[in-house]
Amino acid sequence: MTQDSAEYRKALSCFATGVTVVTTHWQGIDWGITCSSFASVSLHPKLVLWSIRNEASSLKAFTDSAGFVVSVLAHSQQALASQFAKGDMAQRFADVPLVRTAQSRPRLSEAAAWFDCSLHNIVPAGDHKIIIGEVQDFGWRDTAALGYWRSQLGEFSPLPA
Repeated sequence: MTQDSAEYRKALSCFATGVTVVTTHWQGIDWGITCSSFASVSLHPKLVLWSIRNEASSLKAFTDSAGFVVSVLAHSQQALASQFAKGDMAQRFADVPLVRTAQSRPRLSEAAAWFDCSLHNIVPAGDHKIIIGEVQDFGWRDTAALGYWRSQLGEFSPLPA
């Protein structure tokens, strides 16, 4: 079995995912990161999950706040995937149209879908934490979502029938 981390990452990149930005508001500051580990967990109750590195500078904001918003990026939001992946927190939110939830959490207004979640559970998992949220509110638009496959962004579209 190959133990090479680079090869392992290449193998993982064969699994196409959507691209999300996860946000919260904690200690008077908006926090946000790009995330491709988002998944549905349960319909009853409505639970979703995503994961964050143990070394992430925003880990405490997401684990200590009461909840978060997952914004599923639309195909037209490719620049936001990069913007929320680097730089300081204030720069990540620069010129981004936002809507505030009742709990003051920011969500991206042009997202393909969004899920406003209360923090349900945190599960340690290797060098990450799995964050599970209970969906309190959600919405979606009829637009193509942004995809990520083999370390490249693209658009998910259905195959011809």
